[in-house]
Amino acid sequence: MRILILCTGNSCRSQMAHGFLQSLDPKLEVYSGGTEPATQVNPLAIKVMKEVGIDLCSHIPTHVNTYLGQEWDYVITVCGGARDTCPTFAGKVRKRLHIGFDDPSHATGTPAFIESEFRRVRDEIKEAFTRFYLTEIKNSAIHA
Repeated sequence: MRILILCTGNSCRSQMAHGFLQSLDPKLEVYSGGTEPATQVNPLAIKVMKEVGIDLCSHIPTHVNTYLGQEWDYVITVCGGARDTCPTFAGKVRKRLHIGFDDPSHATGTPAFIESEFRRVRDEIKEAFTRFYLTEIKNSAIHA
């Protein structure tokens, strides 16, 4: 099963979702991309994911155009910006979903507060993508 997760910068939310989904089932082909990819994965995203045993150090933000023309079982946007500007994957996507989250990289305040926002969003992503995996993928005929 091939899954593409998209957001604007491909540096926080889509990378965390990618990490969680891949950790739930290593047989899945999980990719992530951005409509305006950053130059690197956000260091706080790497830090908070490492706290839950998922290493994003080797992840690299990738432009969504890299994936055009490929077939996908799911294309999932995790931010409104990507949902609104994502290229059309017409005819090559079995299912397109939007599962939105706040962007922790836009948090302002003390370093402790900003880090807590990354943890909050991480935990929301874990919950949502675990639910997605259990309801959409685990019992899917495509996955079998």
